[in-house]
Amino acid sequence: MSAPGTASTRGRSDHTFPWLRTLRRYMGFVAVANLIWEFAHMPLYTLWETGSAGEIIFAAVHCTGGDILIALSAIMLSLFLLGNGAWPAERRFPVVVGTVAFGLAYTIFSEWLNIEIRQAWAYRDLMPIIPVLDAGLSPVLQWIVIPLAGFRFALGLPVVPRKRVTVDA
Repeated sequence: MSAPGTASTRGRSDHTFPWLRTLRRYMGFVAVANLIWEFAHMPLYTLWETGSAGEIIFAAVHCTGGDILIALSAIMLSLFLLGNGAWPAERRFPVVVGTVAFGLAYTIFSEWLNIEIRQAWAYRDLMPIIPVLDAGLSPVLQWIVIPLAGFRFALGLPVVPRKRVTVDA
C-alpha cells in the first residue's frame, strides 16, 4: 500500500477515500455554519453595544477561525480515539458523540476562562445562562447543533430531518 500522494494514489477521487470526502464536507459545513452562528449570536455579547462595526466583524471572523480549529481538533481527536480505518462506514456513532463531547468540553472551559478569568468578553443580560455551568446557552448550543448538522450534511443526510407524512387509505 502506498502513502497518500504517491504515484499509486495520486489522481484518485474522494470516492476512493470516503473518510476524506466526509471530513472535507464536515469541515466545510462547520466553517460556514460557525461564521453564520457567530454573527447571529453577537447581540448576546457586550461587544454588540460597545464595539464599532469593524470590531464586531473582526470578532466574529476571529471567533470563527477559533471555531474551525476547535472543530478540527475535536473530530481528529475523536477519530484517533474512537474511529477506525473504515470510518465513516463503521464507528460513526462513537465518532459523532466524541466530536460533540470534545468540542463542548473545550467550549465550556473557554467560556469560563475568557469570561471569569481573562475577562476577554462578557455576556449581555440577553444571554441565557446555564446555571450549573455558568456558560451561555448560545455557545453551548452552537457546539451541539452545528456538529450534529455537520455530520448529517457530511454523511449525505438531510441537515433538517424531514417529517414523515403518512396517508391513511
